[in-house]
Amino acid sequence: MVLRLRFITSTPFDVRRGSGTFVGIASLTRALRDLGVEIELVVPRHHLPVYTLERIAFNEALRFRGAGDCDATVGFDLDGYGLAGREGRPHLAALKGVIADELRHESGWTRAAMRVQARLEAIHVQRAAAVIATSRYSAETARAAYRLPQLPRIVPELIDLAGWRSDLRANPAAPDPACFTILSVCRFYPRKRLRLLLEAAAMLRGRIPGLAVRLVGNGPEAGRLEALSRELKLGDAVRFLGDVSRAQLAAEYNRCDLFCLPSVQEGFGVVFLEAMAAGKPIVAARAAAVPEVAPHAALARPDSAEALAAAIESLYRSPEERAAQAAAGRRHVEQFDAPRVAALFLDEIRRLR
Repeated sequence: MVLRLRFITSTPFDVRRGSGTFVGIASLTRALRDLGVEIELVVPRHHLPVYTLERIAFNEALRFRGAGDCDATVGFDLDGYGLAGREGRPHLAALKGVIADELRHESGWTRAAMRVQARLEAIHVQRAAAVIATSRYSAETARAAYRLPQLPRIVPELIDLAGWRSDLRANPAAPDPACFTILSVCRFYPRKRLRLLLEAAAMLRGRIPGLAVRLVGNGPEAGRLEALSRELKLGDAVRFLGDVSRAQLAAEYNRCDLFCLPSVQEGFGVVFLEAMAAGKPIVAARAAAVPEVAPHAALARPDSAEALAAAIESLYRSPEERAAQAAAGRRHVEQFDAPRVAALFLDEIRRLR
């Protein structure tokens, strides 16, 4: 008998606005469909200029829609709080991150809006028949922030290794031997700490000939980061590439010598899986879920440009260590391959029935 699931999400289904959450949900949907699962995606039909209001309106409308003809419903993050706990189909709350944790790194109206979202996410996970998180860090944070009686079960994020490796082969771009190229890929939020990477680059320009930093993505911090780059007189050493296609992204991973993301708040971090699958060494902060996801990486003290610069320089000066880390990453990422993780997710669905 074919398993039928309804996925409920208000996350924008494009990488520019939905970031890693979009990538995770889209990858899981494809992997489950490949296993023969029928999935109906329930997304907002109407859009509002304020995202938080759109999410609330979408979820409140679900109260009148019901669970529909399916075996179980799955709500991502706060989405599905209006269905959770009602009679009918079992409901699973799947946390891609923990909003109560993320808002600590925001300010102003963004922080206020996220505080509202965190309250709704708390309602969601407290009412759901079961809760899963993508890392032990997120599971422990959710239990503490939302006063859950038990630790959420863990189903990690996933990556379509066959598809990603095909993209990498189809978009070759060898590293420039005259440069040492650092790539970072993310949405430009304060918690990603890209300013530290720029500060580290300013420290390293005289110590690493041909240093080049390439930043893929966009977001609220873009203007401030570009201003900081000018203030640090980084010039052509830093390139802001904006949002790119999947083919361009694969080429950027191929082109770089090292991947770096000094984020201090990651519920998981799909980009680390992409870097591992591309065979790239990683420098990151020893913070949040990063040590779980990339234990082999060079992990620097959080919020320290000096420590970040030291970790980058250490790998620059040791081609052997870069090669060893790249090989370890290729092995480590195998456990996150889409078919394997999709099977773990199905196990959690079966536990509900």
